[in-house]
Amino acid sequence: MCRIADDRWLDVGLPDLAERAAGAVLARLELRLDEPEISLLGTDDAEIATLNQQFRGKPTPTNVLSWPSEERGAVKDGGQPVSPEDEELGDIAIAYNTCAREAAEAGKPLGDHVTHLVVHGILHLLGYDHERDADATLMKRLETEILATLGVSDPY
Repeated sequence: MCRIADDRWLDVGLPDLAERAAGAVLARLELRLDEPEISLLGTDDAEIATLNQQFRGKPTPTNVLSWPSEERGAVKDGGQPVSPEDEELGDIAIAYNTCAREAAEAGKPLGDHVTHLVVHGILHLLGYDHERDADATLMKRLETEILATLGVSDPY
């Protein structure tokens, strides 16, 4: 489900972009879920700053936030996260202003940058993280492989 709180996301085609990204992530990880449930909020910097303060204690905007429906993280650094046991994966919020600024600063197409961030957010929902070194290496490798299947160049 994609809820658009900032109409500029419609110009980017966020709902379709997110659907393609989710399909690519699930295919790469070979997850066989009948109807995976991911709630995506396309919003702006003001709302994401409020969410970032509320959930992370950081009163600033960020590009993407994610809330997994359950803890799936790997116990061992660089290990595989626990596969989801149900269809509900969690929620993601993405901020237009920050994403557009980052894409412009990096000289990347906005759609490519947003695709990367949606893939990144979905991987977080599935238990992947970048807090530990080997986990970060694994997550970056997966992002790069998944993005390549979508025609998006290596973001790193």
